[in-house]
Amino acid sequence: MKIVDKKDAEKYFKLRTIMIFSFLLLALAVSFGVAAFAEFFSQFTFMGMPLHYYMGAQGAIVIFIVLLFLNAVISDRLDKRFGIDDAKNEQIDEGKSFDQ
Repeated sequence: MKIVDKKDAEKYFKLRTIMIFSFLLLALAVSFGVAAFAEFFSQFTFMGMPLHYYMGAQGAIVIFIVLLFLNAVISDRLDKRFGIDDAKNEQIDEGKSFDQ
């Protein structure tokens, strides 16, 4: 595997930690925020139903899926930026020997 400079590794893990907490905070806001402000959201409609009902039934799940997709895309870009080699990970996963 590639030897990574300690400063780069610390920066990488700091960015990953910030990203994870950001996505968790957004998920928390969506799941509990809609319930907390349901009365306010009931005045709006989306696809013919009250917004608070839609968000509780389907909207939160759609937002969670979008957050998962964004997490994957941003993680891939971050890995490329810091030079993490996916080819080595694929070789290890396939059961091939690891050459040093």
